[in-house]
Amino acid sequence: MNAKSQKKIVVIGGGTGVFTVLSGLKKYFENLTAIVTMADDGGSTGILREEFGILPPGDIRRALVALSHSDNRVLSELFLYRFQEGSGLSGHSFGNLMITALERITGSFEKAVEEAGKILSVKGRILPVSLKPSRLMAELEDGSVIRGEVNIDIPKHDGTKKISRVWLEPNVTVNPVAQRAILEADLVIIGPGDLYTSLIPNLLVRGVKEALKKTKAKTVYFTNLMTKFGETNGFQASDFIRTVNQHLLPGTVDYAIVNKTKPSVMRFRPYADEKSELVEADIDSCGARPIPIAADLLRRSGLIRHDPEKIAELIRILV
Repeated sequence: MNAKSQKKIVVIGGGTGVFTVLSGLKKYFENLTAIVTMADDGGSTGILREEFGILPPGDIRRALVALSHSDNRVLSELFLYRFQEGSGLSGHSFGNLMITALERITGSFEKAVEEAGKILSVKGRILPVSLKPSRLMAELEDGSVIRGEVNIDIPKHDGTKKISRVWLEPNVTVNPVAQRAILEADLVIIGPGDLYTSLIPNLLVRGVKEALKKTKAKTVYFTNLMTKFGETNGFQASDFIRTVNQHLLPGTVDYAIVNKTKPSVMRFRPYADEKSELVEADIDSCGARPIPIAADLLRRSGLIRHDPEKIAELIRILV
């Protein structure tokens, strides 16, 4: 195998998207940094956040597992394990509990993530986008307001009203280490991930969009494969690109990567039942900036997800 590239790659996002990108890139790049959204307040993460005042551990946990280089696969499975029973443990992820315990022991969320990284033999850095807690808010087109990421992610409305704007309460400042990583990067990747609950919360943090504009790094945005009911109903690739651009300074994103491959009808059927739709690669409507690139990004089988290896191959070309 060829030596890994020393280019500095920064991945911004959360959830499954960050996990997918990091899983693909870690085979080819030595210097990886994940900057992770701190807006999650649902499930195990939400409970721990309310009970202990800890920053949201869930997306951090996934990034840690993605960058793990441990030969012991049980460790990764342990961090991802979710209890299905027990009056106190049901719904909790072991990794979330571990990060919370480490935070209590070390007295610092950043140190807790660092110690968890040692346990998992992580190569690279996982950084919270901000060091203070905040809540994601959304206003719908009818003027009603939804409070909390979990209530946006699982719509507390009929799902037909579009989101007109989102913001953070309070408006927090970027983690200085994360800001420096963006400024020193050779390439920055935004996405893929749920638009309003994984990606945009990072861009709302004060100082992030300014760092993205100031950096000399190429900036790449991966659009979604599917819409999400209650968040991005009817969106095509151009809608995702336009919305991300609205939360950044003009000319920030250099390339927008759009999937051009469609899954089989049978494979898509469960998602149709959830009122999700395939995102069309409407390249002609995307404009000239960022430069739209249509590519086969779809995993060959199983769940409809981006393929980590295909993402990695594209990034290797772009850097």
